[in-house]
Amino acid sequence: MGRMYVGVFEQVSVSAIQDLFELNAPADAAVIVHRILITQSAGETSEQLPILIHRASTSGSGGTTPTASPLEVGSPAFGGTVEANNTSQGTEGTFIHAEGFNVLNGFDFHPTPECRPVISPSGRLVVELQAAPAAALTMNGIILFEEVGG
Repeated sequence: MGRMYVGVFEQVSVSAIQDLFELNAPADAAVIVHRILITQSAGETSEQLPILIHRASTSGSGGTTPTASPLEVGSPAFGGTVEANNTSQGTEGTFIHAEGFNVLNGFDFHPTPECRPVISPSGRLVVELQAAPAAALTMNGIILFEEVGG
């Protein structure tokens, strides 16, 4: 087993289509995605939104670069990068998962071990919100992943 990390964004106002997460693997290690959780904390209206997980060939911009935190004290810093809430999106690549989710229930992608997406060294995985919410939502998100090698 490799080293486990989590990338987080919290209390972000989301009112447009965007890449909620972009996970970029380091050049010398693969990354395995264990879980993606997206919730909102202010909206009270039921609304279905489409979400897409895909590999991307180019990076997005316009968001933030949260520091990936190791889950084990003493682990080294993650060798890649995590980006959040990029409003200028990267180029869509191979689709991995597509789903509609209700904002009141949140989105919880928690695949079985044999179905976890693996990002090759220097590869990139994106979690894309494909439609703008009817009204701005205050959203939170986590992406839990493992760095293998490096």
